[in-house]
Amino acid sequence: MEKRPRTVELKLVPIGNSRGVRLPKATLQKYGITGTLVAEERADGLLLRGQRKDSRLSWADTFREMAHEREDWGDFDATLADGLDPAERW
Repeated sequence: MEKRPRTVELKLVPIGNSRGVRLPKATLQKYGITGTLVAEERADGLLLRGQRKDSRLSWADTFREMAHEREDWGDFDATLADGLDPAERW
């Protein structure tokens, strides 16, 4: 059974001439968000996340990005069998 992501309903509140949302303190602490949020536009909505200090993706982030981009790795096995000695491949 696939686990569904937890969702939280947030209300828009006036902030000067703009609108914003208030995020629970526990949520900010859980994800290590301190000063800046990044809003990433996606086809199905906005993704809010803390600003990364390290620009490299973790393996989990890399996998998610690959799945999101629907990259085709179908020819990966053929690439491995390119005639190189196994010791020379790595």
